[in-house]
Amino acid sequence: MRAFITGVAGPALTDRERAFLRESQPWGLILFRRNVASPEQLRGLVGETRDVLGRQAPILIDQEGGRVQRLGPPHWPAYPPGAAYGTAYDRDRGRGLAAARLGARLIAADLFALGVDVDCLPIADVPVQGADLIVGDRAYGSEPGKVAAIAKAIAQGLADGGVLPVVKHIPGHGRAAVDSHKKLPVVEAERALLEETDFAAFVPLAELPMAMTAHVVFTAIDPVAPATVSATIVREVIRGSIGFYGLLMSDDISMQALSGTVGERARAAIAAGCDIVLHCNGEMSEMIAVAAGVPRLQGEAARRAEVALAAKKAPVPLDNAAARGEFLRLMAGSWQPAERYA
Repeated sequence: MRAFITGVAGPALTDRERAFLRESQPWGLILFRRNVASPEQLRGLVGETRDVLGRQAPILIDQEGGRVQRLGPPHWPAYPPGAAYGTAYDRDRGRGLAAARLGARLIAADLFALGVDVDCLPIADVPVQGADLIVGDRAYGSEPGKVAAIAKAIAQGLADGGVLPVVKHIPGHGRAAVDSHKKLPVVEAERALLEETDFAAFVPLAELPMAMTAHVVFTAIDPVAPATVSATIVREVIRGSIGFYGLLMSDDISMQALSGTVGERARAAIAAGCDIVLHCNGEMSEMIAVAAGVPRLQGEAARRAEVALAAKKAPVPLDNAAARGEFLRLMAGSWQPAERYA
């Protein structure tokens, strides 16, 4: 295996993609809407990918709810944005946490039925006034304790459904004034403030199996390099003050926040301390460059990957129909699905 996760271009593998997967052996595959047509098709894509790789490779997706939901009606239910759980929490803390946990458990049931076993969720970003809306209503709130509590409930719900959580975007994307898909965010807050707010939300989540980095510069710690490619931030903040020692994966290195070729970005992320590089757009020329830019998955990175996958457990039994009814009851007054909740 090599130390990267790849996307593919469409709903079925091409001959060239099959050859690429077989030869480059990425650690896993990430799915997007362009890869999704129906449950049957998606199960086929997942199964074929694993057949080509010759192993039970991790299959990832960003299935948050709200704006970031790769699977949706009519084949899959609509789920609320993260802020709706925050609203429920403010009305009744216990009820809000129960709703978050159950919503994630239902998402896990959807994913598990497809063979998808990793969800890039929960989010522990703590937004501030004036920040770009790329986080926006995806966030659970603006107070780190509340954010961490809801994130932990969501992680538990996924785990109970046999799906591994990936907390993002460590050490925090909430202060970013621009969208890192388009431009590099630079945060100039003092380190003490960051430790009390942005970073603090991740500390209670440090034992989760996987985390995804933020393409954000924190000038108080590293004035030049964004967290993804900053050895200082990985060492001092992510592994240090936050105390996260699980599998660290980059955010998508094709995003415009990063500079250089994708091969250079991949090498920089690994050199900074990321265990796995994420590349999402499915463009073959870039996929080849990323595969060439990363090492084999070995040493401490391989150990962390093994530990992360070992955390996956069989789903706790669930009565889906009853659970969906209970979920809607818990979310009443905080969120109502606009589309068919199948």
